[in-house]
Amino acid sequence: MRTVGVEEELLLVDAEDHRPRAVAGLILSDGDEDAGGTESGGVEAELQQQQIEIGTPATTDLGTLRRQLVEFRARADALALERGARIAPIATCPVPVVPRTTIKPRYQRMAEHLGLTTAEQLTCGCHVHVDVSSPDEGVAILDRIRSRLPILVALSANSPFWQGTDSGYASFRTQAWHRFPTAGPTPVLGSAAAYRRYVDALLRTDVPMDEGMIYFDARLSRNYPTVEVRVADVCLRVDDTVLIAALVRALADTAGEDWRAGRPAPEVSSDLIRLATWRASRFGLDDTLLDPLGGEPRPAWEVVDGLVAELQEALVAAGDADRVREGLQRIRAEGTGAEVQRGLAGAGDRPTFERMLREVVRLGLTE
Repeated sequence: MRTVGVEEELLLVDAEDHRPRAVAGLILSDGDEDAGGTESGGVEAELQQQQIEIGTPATTDLGTLRRQLVEFRARADALALERGARIAPIATCPVPVVPRTTIKPRYQRMAEHLGLTTAEQLTCGCHVHVDVSSPDEGVAILDRIRSRLPILVALSANSPFWQGTDSGYASFRTQAWHRFPTAGPTPVLGSAAAYRRYVDALLRTDVPMDEGMIYFDARLSRNYPTVEVRVADVCLRVDDTVLIAALVRALADTAGEDWRAGRPAPEVSSDLIRLATWRASRFGLDDTLLDPLGGEPRPAWEVVDGLVAELQEALVAAGDADRVREGLQRIRAEGTGAEVQRGLAGAGDRPTFERMLREVVRLGLTE
């Protein structure tokens, strides 16, 4: 069974008024020995000082993954609380904020290189790693899952607000993130050698500063023998994160089986995938999504149900089918993170962000 691990970026807010707080450096400088990212998980800095990242160890069991996420969120929150802050698992900051770039040489170079794209980029994503047997299997998986990833954008949507305004999007993080020049889908590449040539060609342009700025929707990890799927918003509820992880593993298992059986990767254009991602980002599950292969608009839940049917064999084999069914039922009943945020903030032109953020902190730490 493939292992899975998760990285979550989390917003830091004041413990009293819930405005964003640029205290990540202070939190990590006096954090305990568990702070800092390692293969066994941990807490580490991110691009902006108003956010922090947690990472779980790899595991084959999603129940264990859930416990790890609860534990690491609680650990990050406890470290934040020592500096008068809390963690808020939402993918954009709902109130006006001036991001403060983390004082690390690479991040400072990014700010100089990309200007406002870096300076305004205060977004929090969820990255899911699944292990692969070889780089060639990893690229085979990337080739076969690329057209399905917009569905994960819709399911994880958790960023309706931006700088004090309702953006009109379910996942505005997706829009902000796609300002980076390498963000988005990859073409069908066919082999690890072709993937390497493609990345090297991008690096030779000197637009991405280094390989860490290859921000594909999904990529081969530079540090681990994994495929890293990067399209999801950080999820409000831990159980939604686990749902996304289960679907990513099932996508990888199904794609790997197709590759070994000699079934070709679907030839879906990157332009069509970008349009599907935009629709998922704009409407979440409230409208239509694009069919992953045909590109035609269909009711969102019909597209989600089609994905689950496609992955059913892999979900059953991994023991994840019931968890996925229950997770989708919960989102149908309670809404995505974006819907929950809008409900908590209230309707109209003057949403109550302080009340919403207070409840978001609570929901994000509920086991």
